[in-house]
Amino acid sequence: MGSIFASTGDQWAVLPPVLLGLLLTALIGVEREVRAKSAGLRTHALVGFGSAVIMIVSKYGFADMLATDHVALDPSRIAAQVVSGVGFIGGGLIFVRQDVVRGLTTAATIWLAAAVGMAAGAGLPVLAVAATAGHFLITVGFPPLSRLLDRYRGDPPVLHLNYFDGHGVLRTVLAACTEQGWAVRRVEVDREAVDDNGDRVAAVTLQLTGRGDLTALAAELTELGGVRAARTGRDAGFDEG
Repeated sequence: MGSIFASTGDQWAVLPPVLLGLLLTALIGVEREVRAKSAGLRTHALVGFGSAVIMIVSKYGFADMLATDHVALDPSRIAAQVVSGVGFIGGGLIFVRQDVVRGLTTAATIWLAAAVGMAAGAGLPVLAVAATAGHFLITVGFPPLSRLLDRYRGDPPVLHLNYFDGHGVLRTVLAACTEQGWAVRRVEVDREAVDDNGDRVAAVTLQLTGRGDLTALAAELTELGGVRAARTGRDAGFDEG
């Protein structure tokens, strides 16, 4: 039985799991910091440390209430809110720039840091250490594997467009690509010119990823207002730098 100032006895015994969560997630944060990501050492350490503390509170913070009649406690109730709460932090790290989604990996590491902290706070140190090791395996070991797979993937599908510039045509084209199940990886302006009527005309190449029907996409785009021509192909001319 605790007191008004201590809901459970031997509170010093709950500190090692919290410190383990802090240490492991700080290591994850160091890796993110070295790579100059938007969330680094402090963010990951705070998320992991906080998750471990919340887990401890969820397990032991209401021990004194168990002696009260008609009181039943679910130890996972508070800890479960960490999973949804961390989603708000991760969502703030994801942004889109030039139709390329960035920040997904960093958001995922924030989510993993919370999981590591929860595992440490739950008294599962082996799982916490294994999850941390898994983080380094994925973030350090997988990029070379991804580059190797790219070599065997072949040239990505591309779409060549001619359209009247300055009328929001490209924005409509990008939306149509998304609706057809394609994602635009790169946009490259081949040339800009002025036709006989004085209208600006742009020739653009879009590098795509996805599993949609590329021919059907090109046919649909030719029906859009402002699009003069659309043709498909496979082109290795993009700089993958």
